[in-house]
Amino acid sequence: LSSKEVEVVTIMMSLFDDEQIMRTYAKDMERETTKRNVITMIEKGRIKVEEISAFFPELTSDDVEEIERAVMQLA
Repeated sequence: LSSKEVEVVTIMMSLFDDEQIMRTYAKDMERETTKRNVITMIEKGRIKVEEISAFFPELTSDDVEEIERAVMQLA
């Protein structure tokens, strides 16, 4: 019985880990899409770099810095 319990726990942990990985991956993809959209909006003059944090609070300060660097390279 004990070995079966260990096996069940192992399977459950594996499934949890897979689900957590997928959630993290989905969030990362969403953030990358947002960053690309922000860059496009800046290029088209819809927003300024200084406005990123106000309009996209889900982006971190590191994300904003990365976007600034990308925009500078495109200029």
